[in-house]
Amino acid sequence: MGSDDGPWWFHNRQRKISIDEQDVRAFLARLSRGPAKGGEFAVLVSTDDAVRRANAQFRGVRATTDVLSFPDDEPGRHGDVLISAARAARQAEQYGHSTTDEVKLLILHGLLHLLGFDHESDDGAMRREERELRKRYGLNPAGLIERATA
Repeated sequence: MGSDDGPWWFHNRQRKISIDEQDVRAFLARLSRGPAKGGEFAVLVSTDDAVRRANAQFRGVRATTDVLSFPDDEPGRHGDVLISAARAARQAEQYGHSTTDEVKLLILHGLLHLLGFDHESDDGAMRREERELRKRYGLNPAGLIERATA
């Protein structure tokens, strides 16, 4: 399942939105040596439609979203992250940074969910961890949790 660089897999299934895949892969390699160390994970960037269908199927929510996380109970495997490229592009424009940076923010947020964080019930632990990791990896934009509570 892993890549040449580590225990992660990345695929961009859409071609409409431009993403610097080399930059994303370098970010994933850094995450695999940091917070994701010790487990495999996969990231799929896809269309709004694909994310909307997955959101309906797995969460019962008939709307698109930016990122979905699918934790895995298999030993040595964190799980999978699904990202809407179109939603990432709209959010990047709204917050004044690149689509690639937005995708990296979404990966980080999704990965934290795979690692067991839940911003709806953890009394700020995920927000603090996300903020610290954004600093460590040079992601200046506000995190998803901060945006939602602003």
